[in-house]
Amino acid sequence: MVLFLGTVRSSHPLINFAPYRRQISVRSRAISLPANGFFPFRRIFQACLQSNYAKGNAGVELPADQSEIIFLGTGTSEGIPRVSCLTNPLKTCEVCSKAAEPGNKNKRLNTSILIRYRPSSERSNNILIDAGKFFYHSALRWFPAYGIRTIDAVIITHSHADAVGGLDDLRDWTNNVQPYVPIYVAPRDFEVMKKTHYYLVDTSVILPGAAVSDLQFNIIHKDPFTVHGLKITPLPVWHGQGYRSLGFRFGDICYISDVSEIPEETYPLLKDCETLILDALRPDRSSSTHFGLPKALEEVRKIQPKRTLFTGMMHLMDHEKVNNYLLKLMETEGLDAQLSYDGLRLPVTL
Repeated sequence: MVLFLGTVRSSHPLINFAPYRRQISVRSRAISLPANGFFPFRRIFQACLQSNYAKGNAGVELPADQSEIIFLGTGTSEGIPRVSCLTNPLKTCEVCSKAAEPGNKNKRLNTSILIRYRPSSERSNNILIDAGKFFYHSALRWFPAYGIRTIDAVIITHSHADAVGGLDDLRDWTNNVQPYVPIYVAPRDFEVMKKTHYYLVDTSVILPGAAVSDLQFNIIHKDPFTVHGLKITPLPVWHGQGYRSLGFRFGDICYISDVSEIPEETYPLLKDCETLILDALRPDRSSSTHFGLPKALEEVRKIQPKRTLFTGMMHLMDHEKVNNYLLKLMETEGLDAQLSYDGLRLPVTL
């Protein structure tokens, strides 16, 4: 059930895009080079591949009725590279040094995706999941590159700064592109936002002439809800002891960005998941609030999606090295899992 605290735009019927399903694995398969290759040549060649791939991604023309997921950010709250690593005179952090290079896939901003839902060739809806502290920088990088103009809805996973810190930046859209942006948020997180973003919730406190974001809040509960014709099912998970975060299922895609434990009652909602986008903070172990790669892989084996993309990686997760390790699991276990990266476009059927 959704309690509407503002106006919601009209929705449109769902259409199946099965003919394009196989594009998913073709477009986003990581390219790896032999670990024992000549190091300088391998680094230069890899950079060229990444640069060409990014250019190809930006120029892709999808069918007019093709939906897609765009990964706006795949990193932690502080982002990668870390300033502390780049200013360290010893330069001991290899991942942050790589992330500072143009086009490198280790550069990661706050975890967020944009669902570009196209129920018909005439209509496209841009549904954002989370707008964190670095949202402006993600939008600046990818919106012009991929021809994204409107934000038709924002769905919030939880009320930490890396998920809601960019809500104030939506003023650019509500002042210059569209009259308002609908926000879908759970009751507890809405209560937090009444304090952290009080002037966006209660606009009566705004001085005349102050052009802040015009947001219309919609309270979501455990039941599925619909955003512009797309059915969204909340996936409750633990994000640290006693703190609930939400993942979301839309179609056969399950997105869980901030999780330390999946409750038993959530597993039935993950049944027959084809594409799983899952939290994996670090390569060696979990933290008190996030899955590490070993625990995330345990969950992948349990949930058994056809394909997994990990997100929310810190600077201990080297994109190339971890993906090479994951490719070995494809050979030994048949696990189709890779790290995502900022700017990744994933054609999907919704």
